[in-house]
Amino acid sequence: MRVAIAADHAGFPLKEELAPFLEQAGHQVIDLGAYQVDPSDDYPDFAKVLGDAVVSGRAERGILVCGSGVGGCIVANKIAGVRAAVCHDTYSAHQGVEHDDMNVVCLGGRIIGVEVAKEIALAFLSARFSGEERHLRRLNKLKAIEREALRAPQRTGSG
Repeated sequence: MRVAIAADHAGFPLKEELAPFLEQAGHQVIDLGAYQVDPSDDYPDFAKVLGDAVVSGRAERGILVCGSGVGGCIVANKIAGVRAAVCHDTYSAHQGVEHDDMNVVCLGGRIIGVEVAKEIALAFLSARFSGEERHLRRLNKLKAIEREALRAPQRTGSG
């Protein structure tokens, strides 16, 4: 599978462990940075690049790593067509794909260890969307909400 991987400075060490592991597991890894630790980099930049790669079809799935996984997940979900979730266990990683057609998994580089991250990545990448009627119905509702949100006027401010 073609999998994009990206991380900010907080996720960089974990990304550097995951990328070669996934290649050894037979995946084509597209490394979208960071390519060095730079405390001034920002997770939204990496989430955007990774999300765009998944939505465009350049990658089939994405793995995004930041400090907690939360910030990257929030940004990734702002990109139309991305369905991202923070997963720090294997059940959520495969179930998110099987039931919700999740295409980006977000990991906290400061939260989980390398071996757990490897297991999560493999569970995520080996899972397939079930296509069951109830899951399709829910996915179609999600997509309708996304389309509606894209048409809504954008608000400014912190709220």
